[in-house]
Amino acid sequence: IVVGAGAAGLLAAARAAERGWRTLLVEKNRKPGVKILMSGGTRCNLTHDCDADGIVAAFGSSGKFLHSPLAALGPRELIDLFHAEGLATKVEPGGKVFPQSDRALDVLNALLGRLERSGAELALGEPASNVERTELGFRVATDERVLSCQKLIVTSGGKSYPGCGTTGEGYAWLAALGHTIRRPRPALVPLMSDEPWLHDLSGLTIPDVMLRVVDPSAEMPTKRRRRTGLASGVLIERRGSLLFTHFGLSGPAAMDVSRAVTGARSPSDVLLAVDFLPKTAADELDLDLRQAIVVDGRKQIANLLGDRLPRRLLEALVVRAEIPLDRRGAELSNAERSRLIALLKRCEIRLTGTRGFDKAEVTAGGVSLDEVDSRTMQSKLVPGLYIAGEILDLDGFIGGYNFQAAFSTGFLAGENV
Repeated sequence: IVVGAGAAGLLAAARAAERGWRTLLVEKNRKPGVKILMSGGTRCNLTHDCDADGIVAAFGSSGKFLHSPLAALGPRELIDLFHAEGLATKVEPGGKVFPQSDRALDVLNALLGRLERSGAELALGEPASNVERTELGFRVATDERVLSCQKLIVTSGGKSYPGCGTTGEGYAWLAALGHTIRRPRPALVPLMSDEPWLHDLSGLTIPDVMLRVVDPSAEMPTKRRRRTGLASGVLIERRGSLLFTHFGLSGPAAMDVSRAVTGARSPSDVLLAVDFLPKTAADELDLDLRQAIVVDGRKQIANLLGDRLPRRLLEALVVRAEIPLDRRGAELSNAERSRLIALLKRCEIRLTGTRGFDKAEVTAGGVSLDEVDSRTMQSKLVPGLYIAGEILDLDGFIGGYNFQAAFSTGFLAGENV
């Protein structure tokens, strides 16, 4: 039995059936693959255009768990799998891989086509309510019946987008079987702040910023700084696009660093540091501004930097630097110039939290990876139990990485039952 017909479950069930197992895939929703259908703006960013090492890197310290799953089904093999099902794909700027049709439904139909050919049975609208170990294998109770099986694959997902049916029941089943559940929390989720100047910029996108989540009280050990390349106190950093919203911040960069915000004891324990001009060092920016003042000191400050950032943002930062908006470049004091440069390169923002599981694309936390054999996806604690997909304590950056992990771990589980 496979519990959960998402990305991991669909491939796990198909592969198990292809290998000769009588396989039943149980899904609580009336439709399979609901998260597939709504992901990527209903286009489904199914993987990333990179090698296995690129996928591993997107998961940080936990990425090493994926070496074996990716050896079984890497990004290239996954794309070939979809091509074999008649689904053409395309690579967009930045490396995201989408179906050529821009239709997530075509991704799902490709998976369902393989599932049907495999001979696996799909039971829809049948939520599993409990899972138990028995002398002969496992007992799975649903709202309609009690099922028995020799091997069980749990791919019931995390808690992100609960409207898709992923409400976290699997954690309780696996905890009852002895597994450690790392605190599930939202990841790839927009950030919230109560700072009014952010809300005033709602709708504005800055295409290239560097975001850092900083714990001011943390002194990172030297060994970890060397391993991660992060400065002391920096929990995570990510460069990319940033979107100002009515509630705070969104866009790929903000969502990528959100895992560190939800991992803190409280959002007030960390702050967000924004480098609005990551291509330019602070001393170089200071020199450029002084030279611009020499050339045309009659211009207002925001106009002097107008070719670098949108005027709305520049004016907001000028005000935050406690500089009058009508101040001309030639009138700018050294202290004022230093404050403005500091804000452009490290603008600190207080966070109040995130948009939560309702708006999170994935779940951080879940079943401890220490208790799952990455070579087979079998539980180290319960023989015959396999665990794959988002229910694992695995979360990567935005860009198709998380779907790849789900497909790879699901495929490997089906390969090894």
